Amino acid sequence: MTAKGRPNLRRLADELGLSVTTVSRALKDGPEVHPDTIRRVKAAADAAGYVPNLHGRALRTGSTRNLTAILPMETRDYLSDIAKLPLMEGMTLAARELGYSLTVFSTTPEESPQENLDMVLRSGAADGVLITRILAEDPRIPHLLEQGFPFIAFGRSNLDRDYAYVDIDNERIAYEASSLLFERGCRRIALQLLTREDQYSAMRLAGYRRSIHEQGLTFDPVLIGHEDFTIEASERWIGRLLESADPPTGLVCANELGLLGALSALRKRGLAVGRDFSIATRDNTRIARYLSAPLMAHSVDMVSVGRALVEGLVCRIEHPDAPLWQKIFAGEMSMIQDE
Repeated sequence: MTAKGRPNLRRLADELGLSVTTVSRALKDGPEVHPDTIRRVKAAADAAGYVPNLHGRALRTGSTRNLTAILPMETRDYLSDIAKLPLMEGMTLAARELGYSLTVFSTTPEESPQENLDMVLRSGAADGVLITRILAEDPRIPHLLEQGFPFIAFGRSNLDRDYAYVDIDNERIAYEASSLLFERGCRRIALQLLTREDQYSAMRLAGYRRSIHEQGLTFDPVLIGHEDFTIEASERWIGRLLESADPPTGLVCANELGLLGALSALRKRGLAVGRDFSIATRDNTRIARYLSAPLMAHSVDMVSVGRALVEGLVCRIEHPDAPLWQKIFAGEMSMIQDE
């Protein structure tokens, strides 16, 4: 295109000698436009870097064809959000395939989840919103239900409200991981959790406690860690436990960063995983498979989780009377042997 500035329908139409209406219909594969014209318009639009103006579309049609995913950073550690990359990949691919664009609204740990949500809603730039880091008593859920705004949650809450969600069976994960460590002879097992208020942590603690109860053991809160488990925080916490009068011999890690910190703490004290200490960890990034340590790893296909979230949200937008989309991923537990 010869005109300077951001490409728009008017500039495309002038360049091609067509009307704005024809260009607009061609970009939407309108049946009334000749196929050759559609190909010519799309080629020119691609060459010019044209993208639709979402706000203009919203004013004309009431729809932006855009979804917003609110993804808070877990911590301020530079590696903390590596596990979100497969989730974002799945969401992006599903949105594109369903004819939507995806905006990621990233927030810092100390920001208010409710204020961030209100900011997104006020912008009017999305047809639906995806919320994560669900709290046990999450006020955003009744707020969105009362607003009648399409949404889906990555996680469940304790609220007596029915809504669309996709979740991971965290209670089952913690139960299976703890039970496997008990089978390996561990009698004191530490459990890493993240934010106390998160439903994710509550569900994992419930699974852990169920396994403890089945073993006839007494729950010891000293073995439960609630922190932003960066590598450094995990190393410090595990180090303190290992130097206590009654140290654990097993650990259920919160995430891959917690695993790396735990391995460092063990190595500095001359302890070996598999010989002196047993670990079960989350491994959605497949990092554990490259650490040359015998581990029990639980993994979930986060690309599929991301896809399911977007598919469920689009269903709420396009078919609001359809049954609520509610899906739980179990994942799988596997043994990683030191070769």
